[in-house]
Amino acid sequence: MINQRWYDSDPILKEALDLLRLQPDETKSEATDFLLQLQEQVAGEVIEHVYEIINTFQGKGNRWYDNDPMMLKGVELLRNAPAKIQRVAALKLLIALEQKSFEGVEI
Repeated sequence: MINQRWYDSDPILKEALDLLRLQPDETKSEATDFLLQLQEQVAGEVIEHVYEIINTFQGKGNRWYDNDPMMLKGVELLRNAPAKIQRVAALKLLIALEQKSFEGVEI
């Protein structure tokens, strides 16, 4: 049985995060800034949960984003966002990555 990642069930999320994983550090940094906008869209308890995850996995996990604390925070915000916000954010992330520009892109 293949272990599925939390984003594998949604093709847009999967493509956006797989593409993000392959980007150079500068692009990942821009993407992180974009993902951190999710803080404005999610409830306080979600943010609290995200900080618990960060404390647990930062620098210790096996996922590609665990070693960068800001990327970890951004991806966990995306993971814990409501499905509608998650999908919109993933679509915008995907478009920005394909255009190689985050200029003017907001969640």
